[in-house]
Amino acid sequence: MAFLNVYGHGKYHLDLSGHPLDGVGDDIKHCQSQGIPVFLSIGGFGGDYGLPTSQSAVDLADHLWYSYLGGRREGVPRPFGDAQLNGIDFFLEGGGVGERYDVLARELTKHDQQLRLTATPRRAFPDGRVFVERALATGVFERIHVRFYDYPNCTAWIEDAWVRWTAAYPTSKVFLGLTASEKDSCYLERKAVFEIVMPIVQKADNYGGVMLWDRYSDEQNFNQYSSYVKNWV
Repeated sequence: MAFLNVYGHGKYHLDLSGHPLDGVGDDIKHCQSQGIPVFLSIGGFGGDYGLPTSQSAVDLADHLWYSYLGGRREGVPRPFGDAQLNGIDFFLEGGGVGERYDVLARELTKHDQQLRLTATPRRAFPDGRVFVERALATGVFERIHVRFYDYPNCTAWIEDAWVRWTAAYPTSKVFLGLTASEKDSCYLERKAVFEIVMPIVQKADNYGGVMLWDRYSDEQNFNQYSSYVKNWV
């Protein structure tokens, strides 16, 4: 779910794209009952967030733990009631060199070593943003969803970028991130994905699967991308 897009200044804001919170907790528990893990993405496009100090990272870790994950603390509201999310996704667009997402990742695992962490970085490798690379270097991310969309030449040189990502993080499962929207300039036709892209990415020992952005776009797609992709992964 996306996004917790305000944090780092003592304030927190959850934006579910205008969707009301009523009933979300029950929806989370229903998905989990079907074996579908549910994560909360932090960051996103726009918003007002950052972790300029180690203390701000510790504070965010505590907020996530007590508000959305396995912790309970008197006086701390839980937006989804007693529903407990499976993990946190780092979807970072904004930020400066000194951002301490590495501290956040480690602090979250201190709360629970079994807590699942994922990251959804841009396609380019190396990412070029020190705070992202430093976070990934902690080695605590179960999955890395590489976004081959959103940026110019997003699907060019897929093989080169893919080989670099999978080689750099061998202990993480690496997912191919594609857009599900036919209106997106980075959209790949099903035939190209099946015949060209999948044979390339599935060579990696730590290939994890395909991530589609996003569910709404997938449902609006006449061909419903996911119905095909799930048979190829």
